[in-house]
Amino acid sequence: MDTPVLPKTWESILNSASFLPVIVKSIERFHEPSWSMEPNRHESSYEMVYMEKGHAVFEIEAQPVPMGPNDIIIIKPNQKHKFSVKSKSGCGFIVLSFKFEDKVSERHAEVSLEDFLNFVRGKESGPFITLKVSQKNEISLLLSRIIKERENDELGSEFLNYLLVLELFVLISRALKMEWENSIKNKSPKLKELIDASVKFINNNFERDIALKDIANFVFLSSSYFARAFKEEMGTTPISYLLKVRIERAKELLANTNSKVSDIALSVGFSNQQRFNEIFKKLVKMTPLQYRKLVKKH
Repeated sequence: MDTPVLPKTWESILNSASFLPVIVKSIERFHEPSWSMEPNRHESSYEMVYMEKGHAVFEIEAQPVPMGPNDIIIIKPNQKHKFSVKSKSGCGFIVLSFKFEDKVSERHAEVSLEDFLNFVRGKESGPFITLKVSQKNEISLLLSRIIKERENDELGSEFLNYLLVLELFVLISRALKMEWENSIKNKSPKLKELIDASVKFINNNFERDIALKDIANFVFLSSSYFARAFKEEMGTTPISYLLKVRIERAKELLANTNSKVSDIALSVGFSNQQRFNEIFKKLVKMTPLQYRKLVKKH
């Protein structure tokens, strides 16, 4: 059995984007050098910590994680962790505790926005993820806005805060995706593994309605970067490879079954027979019916 290139993680996470982030608690604090937090865990919520200034060390499931200015850490639910200040001048930070809520049933679950899920499922195998941002980064500015807006009781503040939280997770998803992409650039063995993983994804899902974005998302790369890397490695574009796989399967069905051409077209992933006929003739240099007649004679 092949070992997956990108490990599956956080077993409780569901593959659904219907659950949206909801802030449970928000805190902005400053702690003196002597302060430390006793070990604790949050059973059903994530905890995001943004270090505004100073240095500290988190210990998450016995793994030390140094934190400095503009570092962000997101801790998975039910992970034992503690925190201690390391800088002589103390440290200041923002903490957001959040869950993901089904807006229809209002039940909570350990799931997140689709892009965030793709990152977590694809890149991280541990109990937390980390991210470095600049002081004037949109994420750090947005965290401060969320803190202030949650203290505001004016008309519309609840709705505005909801939109700010959604924006926060979109920005985090983008930042994590960029960080992941940058981490594999110029690392040909890892990049080759990702291309191999995308090839397997195409081979296993060619009959579905998949596009370049779906294949790139599977290995958590931007469509443009993935397309370039795929062509460099495979000598063809991802879509050309997808079409070739579909046509090869169609050739098998034309030769070994009596299924209608229209049914075969749908079964290998084409939305209509006309498109299938065009691609088949382009690649095989004859129509599907001509191919069937040819192979049936032999």
